[in-house]
Amino acid sequence: MPSLQRIEKQVAALPEPDLRQFRSWFDAFDAQRWDHELSDDINSGKLDALAAEALAHYDADRCKPL
Repeated sequence: MPSLQRIEKQVAALPEPDLRQFRSWFDAFDAQRWDHELSDDINSGKLDALAAEALAHYDADRCKPL
């Protein structure tokens, strides 16, 4: 059985308290990975065009207050 399927079965078989603990751990793990990817994208300039567009909209007074 491929490892992902094995992991899915193991997670599905967890008792509720362990599943809550796993979910909490995975949420933190996933958020940390996403933060790292976002930082990499910012540092590499991948988001520069989007930032420039947002600033242009702001400078042109085309933004609404939240």
